[in-house]
Amino acid sequence: MNNLPPDVPARLQMFLALDFGLKRTGFAVGNRLMRTAQPQGTITAEGDARFVKIAQQLKEWQPDALVIGVPFHPDGAEHENTLRARKFGRQLHGRFKLPVFEVDERYTTTEALQMGAKDADAAAACIILEQFFRSLP
Repeated sequence: MNNLPPDVPARLQMFLALDFGLKRTGFAVGNRLMRTAQPQGTITAEGDARFVKIAQQLKEWQPDALVIGVPFHPDGAEHENTLRARKFGRQLHGRFKLPVFEVDERYTTTEALQMGAKDADAAAACIILEQFFRSLP
């Protein structure tokens, strides 16, 4: 994964971030102007049921693009969940036709728990989105 800022067109202003997990997917929303994110909850569903619930959030928030957290080993090496998260990103793009941006999500759940988050998955999605905003020029 490169560390260059993503090429994000200026017309993309509203983002929905997802912290992908096999059983739970946290989500947060934010906008480029304020460069802040707000945790919005966790989807506890798998397979197609997960996409139905994501579709509901997309309808409610109307984001211009999606941001997903992609996990890596501490040394930056990929592992099984790296591949799963990337596949999830491709599925999101295929189903919803929105641009999908990836963010290295190492330690986001740990950080959320250290901050005392009641919903660690949603808080991790929030951290992922704020990291994304910091990477923008």
